Amino acid sequence: MSTEIKVWQINNGKLEENKTSLVESGRKEAEDLEKWIVSDPNIISQDILIIGEQVQTRSGVIDFLGIDQLGNLLIIELKRDRIPRVALAQAIDYASDVASWEIEKINEICLKLRNQNLEDYLNENFENIDLEDLVINKAQRILLVGFSIEESLQRMIEWLSNTYNVNVNALLLKYFKTKSEDEMLVRTMIIPEEVERERIRGKQFKILMSDEPGNYEDEELKELLIKHLTENRKHLKD
Repeated sequence: MSTEIKVWQINNGKLEENKTSLVESGRKEAEDLEKWIVSDPNIISQDILIIGEQVQTRSGVIDFLGIDQLGNLLIIELKRDRIPRVALAQAIDYASDVASWEIEKINEICLKLRNQNLEDYLNENFENIDLEDLVINKAQRILLVGFSIEESLQRMIEWLSNTYNVNVNALLLKYFKTKSEDEMLVRTMIIPEEVERERIRGKQFKILMSDEPGNYEDEELKELLIKHLTENRKHLKD
């Protein structure tokens, strides 16, 4: 069963389910969410910074590019409603291109959004970070963001994470407005953050670059992914 967030408000001692949506409240889903994420990425995670928005790859445009305190890049895909299965294949395609990026390209992306070079931005926002020992883009992480998730996609994410230690997760959001007109945004992760954090600090999973843009059929991509994951798992055990 797929994960879903529901909210109840207590009114006069009775529970009332709050089903308010962004659209019903006059909000523009994509625009408002993008603004909130850029201004305060803590809604996504406390250990990442957003360094790029609408970043072009050989296979398409990444909604957001983030970086964590270990220097890993985070591919963030934002969906307006339910996160579909195809979003995972799309994000993996993007990550396979991002894996080949050098520090110069990443620095240019950061300058464009933040008007700061990457080194200064990391120093300013991450406490006690040691840039001399930091390896930028050693590994890639994937985060899919939406308001609900297809059950099959949740199963795939859990399987990739639990079986192969792939750094992939999904963030589910719930917007609601109270009777007093206060607006709230709550979230939950498919893979608990503490579990993901331990895996990231442990074995690193590298998404290898491809020499060709993606445009794979679903079954072809699935076969290639399983083959690569199996080889990677054997390598991690050795």
